[in-house]
Amino acid sequence: MKARVAAAWAAFLAAHVLVAWLGWVLPTQPMGDVVLVYQPWSSAALGGGPIVGITESWVYPQPALLPMLLTQLIAWPLNGVVGTTGAYLIGWAVLVTALDAVGFGVLVGRTGTAARRSAGWFWTTALVLLGPIAMYRIDAITVPLAVIGGCWLVKRPAVATAVLTFAAWIKIWPGAIAVAAVVAAKARMRMLLALLAVTAGIIVVLFVLGADRHLFGFVFEQTGRGLQIEAVAATPFLWLATTGAASIDYSHEILTFQIGAPGVDAVAAVLTPLMALAAAGATVYGAIKAVRGASFPRLFPPLALTIVTALIVTNKVGSPQFQTWLIAPIILWILFDRTRSGLPAGLALAISALTFLVYPLTYAGLLAAETVPILLLTLRNALVIVLLVVAVRALIRVPSTRGSSPQRN
Repeated sequence: MKARVAAAWAAFLAAHVLVAWLGWVLPTQPMGDVVLVYQPWSSAALGGGPIVGITESWVYPQPALLPMLLTQLIAWPLNGVVGTTGAYLIGWAVLVTALDAVGFGVLVGRTGTAARRSAGWFWTTALVLLGPIAMYRIDAITVPLAVIGGCWLVKRPAVATAVLTFAAWIKIWPGAIAVAAVVAAKARMRMLLALLAVTAGIIVVLFVLGADRHLFGFVFEQTGRGLQIEAVAATPFLWLATTGAASIDYSHEILTFQIGAPGVDAVAAVLTPLMALAAAGATVYGAIKAVRGASFPRLFPPLALTIVTALIVTNKVGSPQFQTWLIAPIILWILFDRTRSGLPAGLALAISALTFLVYPLTYAGLLAAETVPILLLTLRNALVIVLLVVAVRALIRVPSTRGSSPQRN
């Protein structure tokens, strides 16, 4: 048993070394956001300049600045050795690896069960298949927090919800797992109070820091965005771009590539309310299942994956790092209901591999509207839709019977 756990740990740490190194050598600067935006934002905050989210509106919730600032501290001893840019990249990779190791420790521990080891191997495989995008983005900070919170849901529901809520204040998606947990668990009142307490505490701190004018700036910054080229809804327009009927344009305001074509603005405008409707619909349906006696191990995994995947499918932003959001709900599905987790886990790994093939390996060709990368992205987006269908189907099939109790793995 210990040998199997040791092997899982060795593979997990080796995967981080490999993926961190790939960020330096692969094309299209897969770690570019770290030094092109995270480092300047944190440097400005430390140097007396503008503080994103506090003195000006920001695309992320304000606590997302914390890991960027922490990386400055980790990188500081290396500044004179490899330069500030190299030091910051190394510091970021170290921070992500350390957080992932904590998450892996909570998940697998020293003598993990078969379900926990399987979940650990899935995490390792997904990390390698996704490549550098799984480490060199702010989303990488939230994955281990979501895993930790998910693992504690049965024994420490209030603490677990607090962790998930804090993670959602870094990048919104872990809130989907928190909502699914509150709906599916019997300790929902304690969990809801924890969610509200953490949120209230963060808001109070932000008000004290002077962020009142930009408190929810991250919400309004997203509403005006166009349709990003990798978004699921952008797929038909990408094929139009191969004929010249659509264009791929760079937005200097939000630093991303978007589709330009007749009808794009209408599609982008519809997606945000559609996302809210899809998430709300899944939540209400899950609540009905819970009221009718569905057990936590059967209800929570497909509900969490349904909401998370719906956030990806209906999003007008399609950044490749969004696929990291799938890691935590799949891990938790393996943990709580291993026998039914095979298909969604397999789809998530295929999605990860296709994402890596698109970004960074063929991304230059995608920007040139070449057929092969568009085909790869089309397959990826189609599989994300299939995964959503699989999750919804599993959610519908959750039996509404009383008497089941959460499994302790």
